[in-house]
Amino acid sequence: MANSYNKIILVGNLGRDAELRATPQGKQVASASLAVEDPTKKDDRGKAGTEWYRVKIWGRQAETLSPYLLKGKTILVEGRLSIQTWTDREGHNRYTPEVSADRIVLLGSPGGGGGGYSAQQTRETPAVDELGQAPDDMNADDIPF
Repeated sequence: MANSYNKIILVGNLGRDAELRATPQGKQVASASLAVEDPTKKDDRGKAGTEWYRVKIWGRQAETLSPYLLKGKTILVEGRLSIQTWTDREGHNRYTPEVSADRIVLLGSPGGGGGGYSAQQTRETPAVDELGQAPDDMNADDIPF
């Protein structure tokens, strides 16, 4: 299987605050749940469904980002997908998609708060609204061209 490749990129909202803990070997790991809208799944009112992913962030990136990974925050996650399996109390097999994150970018929150910080310390440019208007706080000197 020399030609295999495992990469996933998701944008969604955190379902709860990230939990930072250490493995028995002392490595830091942050766990979070990410809700991603799935327009192919509709409920009985026609509203888009939601797919849930468990996200694991390791090492220094976990330590740095966990205080900012709060419920409702919109993030971009880039990493590798795996499927975790377990048996519940009733004996049923359960499955959960889990992303081992290589990169996290804080995009904002439902309330409109901006982010722009990522674990690789990239800076996002301010978004243009749907009418093509730049934000009021944007200065002409900030435009990169």
